[in-house]
Amino acid sequence: MSDKIVLVTGASRGLGAALALELAPEYHVIAVARTTGALEELDDRIKAKGGEATLAPMDVTEDHAMQQLCAAIHGRWGKVDLWIHTAIEAQQLMPTDHVALAEKDWAKSMAVNVDATARLIAYVSPLLGDAGTAAFFSDDHAGEKFFGAYGATKAAQMALAKSWQAETATIGPRVKILEPKPLATAMRGRFHPGEDRDALAKPADEAARLLPELLA
Repeated sequence: MSDKIVLVTGASRGLGAALALELAPEYHVIAVARTTGALEELDDRIKAKGGEATLAPMDVTEDHAMQQLCAAIHGRWGKVDLWIHTAIEAQQLMPTDHVALAEKDWAKSMAVNVDATARLIAYVSPLLGDAGTAAFFSDDHAGEKFFGAYGATKAAQMALAKSWQAETATIGPRVKILEPKPLATAMRGRFHPGEDRDALAKPADEAARLLPELLA
């Protein structure tokens, strides 16, 4: 087993899964997501590369589960070298004056994109110490029509990441905010139905492109 540990929150598909696969077998992958079947598929692919993974089928919005996970990581490995946070909730597009009316969707977006991010920063930071790296991923839609809910909650997530980045610039951990190209993912498909997916970046290709920046 590798002595390097990467925690991937949002590992079941898209960029999170692609980065987890790209990092194996150099890193032991702790893969967190709600979808057990997708995590098992990722595990099979990691094993095929000669790597190893620990699967954590959990919801990042469940505070107690995230506390237990981080405590278990500390008990077994004592650290996280790299944390990749790709978990995201993409509320459907709608006029801004409808956002508050879709109360459950709004609450879920806040829970995943903002509240869970804030808690995870608090819980993972001690595992990273001063030498680890945390990575977040920009997707700026703030101010675009019909993107009120997603734009606002994603911007809030980035505000947390940027403040943490500024606070730890000289003391660690390193906090990186990367900018993926538009990806051929299910989430983007919800936002842009009918878009030519052949013109979009594949998650595996984008993971390979971002990896040098992630590990620099």
